[in-house]
This record gives sequence, structure tokens and C-alpha cells, in this order.
Amino acid sequence: MRNVWTVIGFSLRTKLMTKAFLMTTAILALIVTIVMNLPFIISLFDEEDKAIKVGLVNSSYPAIEKSLEEAFKQKQNDIILVPYDNATEEGLLKDVKEGIITGYLKLEAAEQGGEQAFPKVTYHSEEDLDFGLQGDITAVLTVLKTQWIVKDSLTADQQQQLNQPVSFDTKKLKASDSGQLAEDAAGEEPAFKAESFVVTFALLILFFTSIQMTGNMIASEVTQEKSSRVMEILITSVSPLAQMFGKILAMFILGMIQIMAFIAVAVINLLLPHNQEALKGLDLDISKFDPMLVIYGLILYVFGYFLYATLYASVGSIVSRTEDLAQAVLPITFLSLAAFYIGMFSVSTPNSMLVKVTSFIPFFTPTSMLLRIGLGEYQWWEFWLSIVILLLSVLVFGWLAAKIYRTGVLLYGKRPTWKEVRKAMKAYKI
Repeated sequence: MRNVWTVIGFSLRTKLMTKAFLMTTAILALIVTIVMNLPFIISLFDEEDKAIKVGLVNSSYPAIEKSLEEAFKQKQNDIILVPYDNATEEGLLKDVKEGIITGYLKLEAAEQGGEQAFPKVTYHSEEDLDFGLQGDITAVLTVLKTQWIVKDSLTADQQQQLNQPVSFDTKKLKASDSGQLAEDAAGEEPAFKAESFVVTFALLILFFTSIQMTGNMIASEVTQEKSSRVMEILITSVSPLAQMFGKILAMFILGMIQIMAFIAVAVINLLLPHNQEALKGLDLDISKFDPMLVIYGLILYVFGYFLYATLYASVGSIVSRTEDLAQAVLPITFLSLAAFYIGMFSVSTPNSMLVKVTSFIPFFTPTSMLLRIGLGEYQWWEFWLSIVILLLSVLVFGWLAAKIYRTGVLLYGKRPTWKEVRKAMKAYKI
């Protein structure tokens, strides 16, 4: 045990103050800062010209034009309608060219079945209208068209109700002991909890990024020691098992230091005034955060880390050149990517069969079970069963990785085949 702590201390001292570690941490912290402040940074550049001015040419539909202006004023979007009375085509084109307006709308007569129909609306401009703004204009015109069609058959109150959004809610049904379905009291709560989503999303990213960074650090350090022949000196003073587990624990501590630094950067950015205003708009309630979600998430993270870390250490031990390392760890990278993507792409379907099945597969348990806990449904025994399976997997792969590591650190030259590794492993007992 003493040798393990010696390796931990040595690995931390050699890695913590290296330029590569400090630069990586600083760059990632800068990226976190930029991402969290990106909306504010963008607003600094387009704050003055945020609104788009669109001309509205007067026509034989004054009522529709007036309603269109009022609708856009109430909508408070990025479009400002500028009325043009008795405008000529030359005058409109001149204003577009000089940038006074980006384009103009024209209402033209349309007929349907011999009767006058809602006018055809055409947008004239040098550039295509933004897709989002085009959708806003279409939405407003759709409402006005509905009002125009039913104006003689509905009262003012009925027309007002027609413009109001539809009230839609969800309630869960739960089977009782007798097998009858009844409304679940918990179903009255909103199906989507923003607080749980934020925590789950953050833990998913935390798991993937830390596995990628620390796992590759473990594998690269072992390979570098082998390629420089330092391993031959280390092996005489510290056992291979103490080296492997010491490096894994050291990189875990190093990863935690990085995570704490990123959390501190994130908290500082969240406390900035412009981000505080944005958070108020999200309507997040800290009191609704489930502490068990964080506790369960950290348990899954720790066990998942050690499972992947042992694999990275064992693969790094059988590679003699750093040039071959990327290709060697590719299968493990694919596993972690699959776990991450299953979690990310199943956010909207946390109770799907894919998520339920993969929550009991050790390599995917940290993300799939986390998703079920945070956003889906699960039984307490399902969580603890997945933890038992994950723990057993850590022990099994840890034992296997220890045998591979003990054998691989002294195998030089070309990367050995699995048959050669297996043959060499039989000579050692753990």
C-alpha cells in the first residue's frame, strides 16, 4: 500500500505542474467561459441593429395591413414594419439599396373559385429572409387569415378565443393493487423538470470529458515510460500492480482537481449580471434540485471511471510507441462514445427499451442509469443491481487489467498480439 501512495505522489508531482496540464486546463476553462457568455458576446455585436425593418406597401387591404402592424407590435420580435403610402417601385428599391429597409411586403389580390380570397403576400428583398423570421411572418399571416375568413360568422369574443393558445397538460395513470388504472398524485407535477435536466446533462458531459482526458493521460504516461525505458528502472523498485493502481488513483485525483476548477469557473460566470438575468428567464428553482440525483450520479461516475481507467492502463501497457497509442485505445474510445451518445440522444425518451437494457451493461451503466434516475422512471432495486454489476465488472476487469499490465510493461518492440499477451499472462499469478 505504501508503494501505491508513492506512485500517486510521484504521478501528481510530475503531471500537476506540467505545461501540458496547465495549458489544457486553462484552454478548457476559457472554452467554458466563452460558451457560457456566448449569447452576451453575440449581443454586443448586433445590439444596435438587432431589429430588422421591413417595408409594408399600402394596398386595397387597409384592415389587414393595420392588423398586421398591430400583431407585430404585440409579438415584440425582431421585425419592425415600416408603412409606405403611395410608394413607387423606384423609391422602394432605393431604400432597400441604402439599407433603410431590408425588404418590403406587398399584398396582392387573389381569387379562389371566382370569389375574392385572402391576399397573396410577397416579400421583396436583395437577400433571402432568415428562416426564423420567415416563420414569424407566416405565423402572423396565418392567424390574420383565420380571422379574415371567420370575421362575419363569429362574435368578437369567439375571435378572441380563437387567438388564445390551447391549454394542454399531462397526468399519469398508475395501476392500483386491484389492477385498476387511476390518476397518480405525482402525475400532477410537470413531466419535464428543468432542474433535473440540468444536473443530468452536466453529469453526462462530466463523465465523458473526464474519461477521455484522464484515460488518455493514464495510457500515454505508461507508454511514454516504456518508450523511454524508464519502466525498467521503476519495475525494480515498485511492483507493476502498485504502479497501475497508483497511476489510476493519481489521475482520478488530477481529474477531480480539473473538475473543481471548471466548476469554480462556471459558478463565477453564472454570478455575472448578464447571466443572472438569463437564469431568471429559465425559472430554475434550486429548492427543487434532488440531492439524491447528485449522489447517485457521483457513485455511477466513480465506478464508471475505474472501469474505463483499468482498460486504458492495460492497453497502454502493451504499446511501446506513443505513435501507436491512438489506434490501440480506439475500441475503448468507441465504448465511451457509445455510452455518451446513448445518454444524449435518449434525453427525450429516458424510459425506452434501449436505455433500460443498456443501464445493466457495465460500459453503458454510468450514462443510461443516470438518465433513468434524472429524467425517467426506475425501481430502487434496478439502481442497486446495476451498481452491483458495475462493481463486479470493475473487479473482474481490474484483475484482468492487472495481469495484462504486469505482462505488457516488459514487452517491447512491435505491439504484441493477444495470443502472445495471453501466453505471457499464464506465467504470472495475481
